[in-house]
Amino acid sequence: MSSENTTAPAVAPSSDTAGEAPRATANRSTTPGSENFREYIGSNWAERPETVPAAREQAAYAAARRARVSELFPGKRLIIPAGRLKQRSNDTDYPFRAHSAFTHLTGWGSDAEPGSVLVLEPNGDGHVATLYFRERAGRDSDEFYANPEIGEFWIGPRPSLAQVAGDLGLPTRGIADVEDVLDAVDAATLVLREADPELTDRVDAARLVLAAEADAESDAEAGDAAFDPEDHGDDDRLARDLSELRLVKDAYEVAELRSAIAATAAGFDDVIADLPRIVAHPRGERIVEGVFNTRARLDGNAVGYDTIAASGPHACILHWTRNDGPVVPGDLILIDAGVEVDSLYTADITRTLPIDGAFTETQRLVYETVREAADAAFAIVRPGIRFREIHAAAMAVIARRTAEWGLLPVTAEEALQADNQQHRRYMVHGTSHHLGLDVHDCAQARRELYLDGVLEPGMTFTIEPGLYFQPDDLTVPERFRGIGVRIEDNILVTADGAENLSIALPRTADDVEAWVRRLSAR
Repeated sequence: MSSENTTAPAVAPSSDTAGEAPRATANRSTTPGSENFREYIGSNWAERPETVPAAREQAAYAAARRARVSELFPGKRLIIPAGRLKQRSNDTDYPFRAHSAFTHLTGWGSDAEPGSVLVLEPNGDGHVATLYFRERAGRDSDEFYANPEIGEFWIGPRPSLAQVAGDLGLPTRGIADVEDVLDAVDAATLVLREADPELTDRVDAARLVLAAEADAESDAEAGDAAFDPEDHGDDDRLARDLSELRLVKDAYEVAELRSAIAATAAGFDDVIADLPRIVAHPRGERIVEGVFNTRARLDGNAVGYDTIAASGPHACILHWTRNDGPVVPGDLILIDAGVEVDSLYTADITRTLPIDGAFTETQRLVYETVREAADAAFAIVRPGIRFREIHAAAMAVIARRTAEWGLLPVTAEEALQADNQQHRRYMVHGTSHHLGLDVHDCAQARRELYLDGVLEPGMTFTIEPGLYFQPDDLTVPERFRGIGVRIEDNILVTADGAENLSIALPRTADDVEAWVRRLSAR
């Protein structure tokens, strides 16, 4: 068991963290540098009382997750970075989002500080967790007004060590103190490699030094180093296990997913209500994206992934995110979108809508076939089945219907054989993926625990069959060409079956028509 104490976190003294921003613009800076200015700007500030918050709700859940990681890696030092700001252009950055594993183990969501590092230090039969981050500088430092990347004048106040310690229920130290961790790197140190390449390079450099020292000290006949610094197998295992840790969600995670789905449903309502404006604009898909993104910022942190607003034949392009086409009455529009809430959990929902409020006969046929496939997949979900069976259930419907329509050169039964699969021409993607902190969550989990894994209560994933008939596909009658339909719902495995978390969004063709007509007529 872990020996960390999260009820009374310690706050270690910090080191000076003032310094130049990585992409400081000294060549065009007009910030005064005189001593008189420094003295004046650093004086006469009101006292700012510091309130240390009680631990947030997810702190206890994050502590339990760290305890499980501790059990998996006894005696190992674990370094789990949040990641750094990523450059967008010149001296501007993309909005920061911490690595999902870091968020899962700390509970720090949209308010996480860039460059933070969680370290689990072995201690007896468990680990002591410490969070290292760049704490705020005092007004006696020039950082707060002269550093555009981290200065308070530029980005607002940053939290103190004590505030974060109380908020997350974690001991905290200043980011400069992470140097002590890097100086202590040994063969028992593991790092989440992908989260922070710069920090990973530091760990690898320390490993190379250790390997060279081991070579020099080893017996000349044996000539073996204590460990191979090029072997990242243990690091890869850490990434894998942290991914697998998220396969089954706890109560907090399920509640956050419900919140994300509710916000996403409101976003779909917003889009439909704005259909008259969307239809009137030559790039109506852009308005769809903008309207939904507005809801994501109002009710959450951001979108969980780039919104797909695919109207007409664009719906046949699976990851259409250019969103620069018109939205034309008589066509369908496929909207695949999800709100990411402040905890960083995201929904992932798709609805395909008749733009003028009514499906044509062929559109309805395709739509209801996709719904039939989705319902068939959902009907089998329960603990004990294998994840891959969900896809098989949906594909059985797709094969049967496309064969009935005369689209296949073989029977449905023949198409479903592993060495055939002709029906997959019209749905090349999978039916399901896990969902949580990442829209494609748990992606590094082993196949035997993912695709071949057995469902357990608390697993959350999508069910999203579709049919896509490309505009130039000569294997289908002309009336089908250019029609793309996908229906995607977010599913929770329960003790005795499953719950469709996104069931509040209309799904049947009749209900979807009524939904569009009701909201777009306002």
